[in-house]
Amino acid sequence: MYYALLIYEDEAVYGEERDSPLLQAMIARHEAFARDLGAARVGGAGLTGVASATTVRTTGGIKTVHDGPFAETKEQLGGFYLIEAPDLEAALAIARQVPLAANGAVEVRPLIEMPG
Repeated sequence: MYYALLIYEDEAVYGEERDSPLLQAMIARHEAFARDLGAARVGGAGLTGVASATTVRTTGGIKTVHDGPFAETKEQLGGFYLIEAPDLEAALAIARQVPLAANGAVEVRPLIEMPG
């Protein structure tokens, strides 16, 4: 079964600079984690900050485009892994190993398999 591991953290922890030491260290930790996952890792990526987000919202059947995610949260979606695991317990065991800088969460969501 496939699972998405959605990584939520306060992106302010890393600062504004792409080359901040904390961010570079976290990227290195994620590269090592991804290598350690081996064949269980189907895909994944880090995401740019919420300032670069664009949202397509549907209200009353009308679609509008907005800058930003428009979510009032203390944590932002910063990246994800797509993994294959035999069951939820195995996926949770992997999620517990996802590197986080400080406080944060890893949401584990099973994928709905779509016909080919």
